[in-house]
Amino acid sequence: MNRLRSRVVGTGSYLPEKVLTNRDLELMVDTNDEWIVTRTGIRERRIAAAHEATSDLSYHAAQRALEAAGLRARDLDLIVVATLTPDAPLPATAVYLQHRLGAKKAAAFDVMAACTGFIYGLAVVDGLIRTGVAKNCLLVGAEVLSRVMNWQDRGTCIIFGDGAGAAVLVPTHGRSGVLSTHLYADGGQADLLCIPGGGSRIPASREAIEQKLHCVHMKGNETFKLAVKGMAQAALAALEANGVTAADVALLIPHQANIRIIEATAQRLHLPMSRVFVNIERYGNTSGATVPIALDEAVREGRAAPGDLVLLDAFGAGFTWGSALIRW
Repeated sequence: MNRLRSRVVGTGSYLPEKVLTNRDLELMVDTNDEWIVTRTGIRERRIAAAHEATSDLSYHAAQRALEAAGLRARDLDLIVVATLTPDAPLPATAVYLQHRLGAKKAAAFDVMAACTGFIYGLAVVDGLIRTGVAKNCLLVGAEVLSRVMNWQDRGTCIIFGDGAGAAVLVPTHGRSGVLSTHLYADGGQADLLCIPGGGSRIPASREAIEQKLHCVHMKGNETFKLAVKGMAQAALAALEANGVTAADVALLIPHQANIRIIEATAQRLHLPMSRVFVNIERYGNTSGATVPIALDEAVREGRAAPGDLVLLDAFGAGFTWGSALIRW
């Protein structure tokens, strides 16, 4: 008998209605469409409405994932939300989602690993399913990054957007499912990409807000180099652990941070871009939501067929990075 593992049986995503284009940004900061597209590959991103919080985006993505899985919220026994922009510091965004869904018997908690959050969450869910602790699980990656942007900083505000993606996972003894997950971190690089204020070290204050310490700060060049190295390392680890090569991978779904990072990662894996899913031009970097949004779109476009090897790969603040190999 094959050993127990987790299997994705439904995906969903949600993007806010408001579109912020590069042309719009030209009116806000000293930048232009050509520069943004050349440097990042981004043409537009979505911005949450004033009444939308992370749990709201999560709810819509979760509903679509549950529908695709043929499950009801009351069937769930675990909800995990990966986010760096929670509704509030306390309690977890996952409990707001649990209540709104009506998933009364589900445990609920958040995971914070920035852009790698969905893969970290997948490792947690997969482990709980493999050990029999959980059965029907909902994993969400969701962000409202527009609320932590310095809209005068052209180095960051052009990159990020809002959105949510979700996946429903259940136990399986079959050949398909999550084959392995691989997680890494290096806190020594934390200052390169961070939100310095708003926590216990720099609590909210007039001075902190005036200094924009509650907004994203990033050293782009250093982050770029480490992202390429980390994503390649994580991807290769997943392939090696399962005795396969990049030639066996039907689809790579990378974190959508920057088109140049995506292309450089594919080159290091000797993987043609035709087997890499890219949607960064429409949504920008939605941090922990990029991988599940891309996964949902890939599934709905028929790019993940039964038996295909699908490789998830991400890098984020912390720094954290990781991968997961799934047999669809």
